[in-house]
Amino acid sequence: MMRRPSLTSSLVLCVAFAACAARDTDSTAVQRGDQAFAQGNFEEALAEYRLAIRQGAADPAVTARVAHTYVVMDRVDDAGAYYVDAAARDPDLTDQAVTDLMYLARIAQEKGDGFAMATAVETALELRPGLGVGDMALPLARHYFENGQYGQALPFYQRAMADAVDDSEPDVVFEVGVAYDEIGDCQNALVFFERFREMVRPWERGEVDWYIGTCSFNLARGLRERSETPGGDRDAQLAEALRLATRTTDVGQPLNIQAQAWFERGEILVEMGDCSGAMDAYAQVRYADQAGSLIERAQDRFDEIRFGRGLEHLRDGRCR
Repeated sequence: MMRRPSLTSSLVLCVAFAACAARDTDSTAVQRGDQAFAQGNFEEALAEYRLAIRQGAADPAVTARVAHTYVVMDRVDDAGAYYVDAAARDPDLTDQAVTDLMYLARIAQEKGDGFAMATAVETALELRPGLGVGDMALPLARHYFENGQYGQALPFYQRAMADAVDDSEPDVVFEVGVAYDEIGDCQNALVFFERFREMVRPWERGEVDWYIGTCSFNLARGLRERSETPGGDRDAQLAEALRLATRTTDVGQPLNIQAQAWFERGEILVEMGDCSGAMDAYAQVRYADQAGSLIERAQDRFDEIRFGRGLEHLRDGRCR
């Protein structure tokens, strides 16, 4: 169990508290606050410290007293706000602020209060960017993940994985993939989905295959479209698009886009000049498209290649 920080042991303040205030009335309020704090009367201490501020005490040490009192009262938001103010005016108070905020984060973690933990850590990181969060990285990542804050979750997942002694657990790897997918980064998502797929048994791959198939198809289609833009490495883009479209048909998921994936493979192969491969891909559409919406288009493409007509859009005459 963590010990509650004491005022004298944790605040980096003036030795003579009365001397920190600019006026006698301020000093008196601060002294009364210190006495109340020492007796465990935190509400009274808080009232006195805030009175001193209202009376004109400009010393950030007094603001830090307010923040510290909120810490012992387990009020994360208020403690953070006052510590940010105090540290902005006196950087020497940053160490104390970070220490107290991380203390609150630990307490919140023990209580299972993800929101309080995240708030405390966020404020500590605001005061000291790059601060290590230790074994709180994964709980923080999952807190953000479960609340749909995928962009915030990813840095903490990365910290947790970097600190892991052994390879990360499969569920963590999968969650990272989903987080990347949710922010629209399919390229990085695929790295983690494929890694997860290798870590689990075949009958546990259904959901990840759905993600792999979807991401691969979307990336393939985007690459083929970009290959038509002058200035890019057209051959490399088409080769990667073909690899990705093939991955979608290899995993066989999602079922409702398999016909589109085969049709996309055909379109890519036409652009690459592989007429036989394109015909084979178009022929597969009939077996994958239960609804029949792509069958006619695929048959038209097949016939265009077979009979050498309707391919005027291919300026170099491929597949004629």
